[in-house]
Amino acid sequence: MELSVVVATLNARDSLADALSALDDHAPGVEVVVVNGPSSDGTSGLARAHPAVDVLLELSERNLNAARNAGISAANGDAVAFVGQDSRIRESWLDGVRAAFDAGADAVTGPVHREVSGGVTTESLESATVAGRDVSFFDGGNVAFARDTLDALDGFDEYLETGGARDAAHRLAALDRTVRWEPSMVVLREDHEDVADRVVSASDESRWGVKYRALGYRLAKNYGVRPGVAFVLAKQAGLDAWTVARDVVSGEELPSKWVSNGSAVVRGAADGVRDGTRARRADTTPRRNPNGVSTRMDRAVARHDAHEQQSI
Repeated sequence: MELSVVVATLNARDSLADALSALDDHAPGVEVVVVNGPSSDGTSGLARAHPAVDVLLELSERNLNAARNAGISAANGDAVAFVGQDSRIRESWLDGVRAAFDAGADAVTGPVHREVSGGVTTESLESATVAGRDVSFFDGGNVAFARDTLDALDGFDEYLETGGARDAAHRLAALDRTVRWEPSMVVLREDHEDVADRVVSASDESRWGVKYRALGYRLAKNYGVRPGVAFVLAKQAGLDAWTVARDVVSGEELPSKWVSNGSAVVRGAADGVRDGTRARRADTTPRRNPNGVSTRMDRAVARHDAHEQQSI
């Protein structure tokens, strides 16, 4: 198995250095593709100089899923992994990935250990049944796919500013592809915001809108407009509204903020359902991805290969 690793990054120079060094230490010889958004903190120079990096792609847009798709297009491996800019693979990671694909896995994920003040927490595989479909979710910063599985998905949906990995999980289930859980495929993650959070850098209100637009889009695109979609949206909105209401009661938030957040949720969800319905009509195949790898070739504005430089 020839493995490529894609690392999407944006303004995270120090964390990226640690992630790349871990790849250099624990996955020597693996092709590493770094996809850099329009960073302004010296990330580009770091990536070009780091010995682990084989290819650096420069993007002009802040879209995590566009970065992932650019990495897919550039990667040469017959399996492609995605490692977060803030994630350091552990010693057993590569053996875990190889064991999963040797056993015929379509996709594989593993534990994410987080560095927090109280110690280290471990995440396990999350699964759910949605409209009769068994869906296994995975962390987008610690997952690997067989090449034919990525081709079947056509990569990630670039409409989404957040939630691209969860959308891919729904589509994998629709394609009858499974996600294998490999306990030895471990990454250690710093406890701070990820690429998706950095992309959405506006107000809290816009964050609520982005979250619910993504949720409405995923549900409508993958399952159509049905009562179950409305129920999931309403249930999630109710849980979030209760959380914010408690902050209002405790004095941590103003009542006006609760109202404005609620308006952002309603608008975001409505926009997402509308756009998801259009996307469902645009791609009627089980992969449900009208904004995937094959839809454009202009993501990267520059490419730098190890020991040489060229523009595209």
